[in-house]
Amino acid sequence: MQPAEGAKLHYRMITFSVPRSPKADKYKVEVAAGNYNAEALFDKNIVVSASGNTGTIIVTVPSFGKEYTWQMVYTGKSKTTKSGLYHFTTGSVPETDTTLVRLRLINPATEKYRDDYVFIDGNRALYDMNGNVVWYLPDMNGLANPKAIIRDMKITSVGTITFMSDDKAYEINYNGEVLWKAPNTGVVNGENNEHYHHEFQRLANGHYMIMGMESVPWKSKVPVTVDANLPPAMQSRMLQDTGTHKTTFGTIIEYDNSGKVVWSWKSSKYFIGSDLEYYNPAFRMPTTDVHENSFYFDEKNNMIYVNFKGIARIVKVKYPEGNVVRAYGEVYKPGSKEQGNGLFCDEHSCRLSSEGYIYLYNNNACTGEQAIPTVEMLQEPQSDTGTLKKVWEYVCNTAGVNANPNNKVMEQNQKMAVQRNRDLHLQNAFKMHPTSGGHVLEMPDHSMFICMNTEYCKLFIVDRDKKIQWSAVPEKYNQNTKEWRISAQQYRASIISAQDLESLVRKGVKAGS
Repeated sequence: MQPAEGAKLHYRMITFSVPRSPKADKYKVEVAAGNYNAEALFDKNIVVSASGNTGTIIVTVPSFGKEYTWQMVYTGKSKTTKSGLYHFTTGSVPETDTTLVRLRLINPATEKYRDDYVFIDGNRALYDMNGNVVWYLPDMNGLANPKAIIRDMKITSVGTITFMSDDKAYEINYNGEVLWKAPNTGVVNGENNEHYHHEFQRLANGHYMIMGMESVPWKSKVPVTVDANLPPAMQSRMLQDTGTHKTTFGTIIEYDNSGKVVWSWKSSKYFIGSDLEYYNPAFRMPTTDVHENSFYFDEKNNMIYVNFKGIARIVKVKYPEGNVVRAYGEVYKPGSKEQGNGLFCDEHSCRLSSEGYIYLYNNNACTGEQAIPTVEMLQEPQSDTGTLKKVWEYVCNTAGVNANPNNKVMEQNQKMAVQRNRDLHLQNAFKMHPTSGGHVLEMPDHSMFICMNTEYCKLFIVDRDKKIQWSAVPEKYNQNTKEWRISAQQYRASIISAQDLESLVRKGVKAGS
């Protein structure tokens, strides 16, 4: 039976399940608001009911932080019987308190997307398209700590949920039970842990693929300093040592379901001895971080597309051989400053469309302080010497987004960086626009679901005709300033259909219930 008697649930969309009766051909679940043991009181307070042909029925209750009573009604050919009364509560966390956290609608969903749902990692919750929370991430291994950063939360093809929490990675079911946890033992990079970041995927074969990092001694032909805008933890692993410094490069690791490493790839093997040694930035401060921030595994053609924000480059890696067969971006030459690739800069979320195009979220940061992000779709060349061709572009807009007070922090960091690197900035015609994040997903109808960068955090759906189908912005209430602010920790969001959510909910039913 589910939910179990006295259960405390972290969701409102609930699977009610009882053993099937051989004498019943119809079932009806009834749910009352409150805790009752008397049938008469229960009947007076029923708030929702639903019928079905089996003993498993999905119902959404109205609120979090409430007590509920339920029963199942069995109808057969000759009579109707009722189960006993059972009880459960829905939990309450800051993410479900709409006076503290909200998803504010800008444009209501068109009919086509009205029944979809959105995972928002910064808010640790799943929302319907009207901005109502239907599920939140339960407390697991300290996840209730508000300082734990949740990233890349999404549904898998088998009806489970994957996400990262700081340097950990999990697969869970709808009930919050851990199905798999990344081992994070440092087998690939030789350190204490793999420094997981940005991207975590469950593959079609049941394996898991995730990004990591390693620190590698490396000597550039161009003087390089630590970027003052990088997080302290990253800076600490980039120690300089008289010309040879430790540089952070990315790794990609594939685990089987037992946690064994079955394949890995290190970007350092590609970059060391490459044109990167001549990288002389013109649009940003000298950095030791190529900033690998996304990968897409084309499992059908055994190719992995890996994106490097720090140098505006996409590489195409043959799997499982590991050799780079294509590289898209500027080729650096001795004595020449960075020119830019003319297509994207500080890009995120590089993926492959159903039509075979590369698409990505372009932060567009190299075009100056007034840069507006774009979403681009790029056609690969037929020959190895060809270049990418832009076939579709959408210029994002900030309509409906309030000014972000967090920008003041970024501006202050930029000013401090200018002071440390004044000579470099005097040489530049403009300052690079500091930004982070951004995500885009192609939907089954070829529309794009877009999560703008941390400067704006706006979420929206735009079709190929560039018409907005839905938009909203996640916000948190600042008790000190008494104002709503966009979520500073918002990194990615993902969208799922009602059918996918129903599959997720049903697969959360415990075996034997």
